[in-house]
Amino acid sequence: MNILLLGSGGREHALALKMSQSTLCGQLFIAPGNAGTAQCGQNVNMGVSDFDKIKAFCLDNAIDLVVPGSEEALVNGIYDFFKKDAALQHIPVMGPSQEGAQLEGSKAYAKLFMERHGIPTAAYREFNVHSYDEGVAYLQQHSLPIVLKADGLAAGKGVVIATTYEEAVEEFEQMIKSAKFGDASKVVVIEEFLAGIELSVFAITDGHTYQILPEAKDYKRIGEGDQGLNTGGMGAVSPVPFADQAFMEKVEEQIIRPTIAGLSAEGIIYNGFVFFGLINVGGEPFVIEYNCRMGDPETEVVMPRLKNDLLELFNAVIAGQLAEQTIYADERAAATVMLVSKGYPEAYNKNKVITGIPAPTRDQMVFHAGTRQEGNEVLTNGGRVLAVTSLAANLSMALAHSVQTAEQVNFEGKVYRRDIGYEFV
Repeated sequence: MNILLLGSGGREHALALKMSQSTLCGQLFIAPGNAGTAQCGQNVNMGVSDFDKIKAFCLDNAIDLVVPGSEEALVNGIYDFFKKDAALQHIPVMGPSQEGAQLEGSKAYAKLFMERHGIPTAAYREFNVHSYDEGVAYLQQHSLPIVLKADGLAAGKGVVIATTYEEAVEEFEQMIKSAKFGDASKVVVIEEFLAGIELSVFAITDGHTYQILPEAKDYKRIGEGDQGLNTGGMGAVSPVPFADQAFMEKVEEQIIRPTIAGLSAEGIIYNGFVFFGLINVGGEPFVIEYNCRMGDPETEVVMPRLKNDLLELFNAVIAGQLAEQTIYADERAAATVMLVSKGYPEAYNKNKVITGIPAPTRDQMVFHAGTRQEGNEVLTNGGRVLAVTSLAANLSMALAHSVQTAEQVNFEGKVYRRDIGYEFV
């Protein structure tokens, strides 16, 4: 199979490595890729939503499968673009239709979907510029804290947890009237705050059946002890100790099964990954959000623990034979520590030389997130730069190994957390 993987982060490096290990993998292309993905296949200088260029490339290179790594191409309708084009419709896209991608693309759409199918989630209401005054009144009588979410995609930054009414009204005004998140906050979802501990659960589906992948937990705050600004993710662990058999049975029965059944019943075309962002509230799972792709940095712990051939799973989705598959997970624990640029998630510098990246082993790999190659040098090219993932007999050992390697890798302004998975070690 000749494969085109779309994306440039740590998630894409993890997916590229996993696919390159398959006996089914012929040529693997990554657009635009990074210095790490170049070790798994061939990088292509092409945007993930430049559909016309993607079409020409697929036809010129006899591509057999397109795998969008991030949400951008999916929300922009790459699946529909391929299906509606006579020259492309024979090439499977491992992702949902544009409507299916609205589970991530619109918080309001996702909330209504969960309402229709009885899926547990926080109580909510949505408001826009026309119902602004009503929204302010709603906020002022709501219990604290209050969660405000920009309806659309906001690069992981469109959620605010307000602890005072003044803060809530100010954020609401900035989102609706000042377009704080651009078009993403034309509609704002206000929902109750759920107190609990979060985790990420992943399924692969053909829109009718599904298989559950290893779960993970990521850490969003920049500082140790979960302090400071929210980021795209500073690390992740898998498995999640509290996600025992009893809890995961509830997740499957109350959330995963009705989600996939709902997609099927509504005729929503959905191939590929479903990311369930969950919170455990006193032993009961609730959905915080859906994503229409794998998470980052969770992919960097899930893929190393997945023992299945990923391309075999993709082929089973395409052939409608996913129900016949069995998921096998490495019994070892995985811990990822993300190395980021000083200043992230706000302003940071790029083009810093990176040294000390070790060669991958059976027990450890360094996934590139924001890097680029220039001659023989690897340079920083983003806020999140590298993800160090280690596998070990237990989480404490895996974290220790990742931290040890994080200390050996060097670039100017390197920042990382040493306490990923701190609740469990």
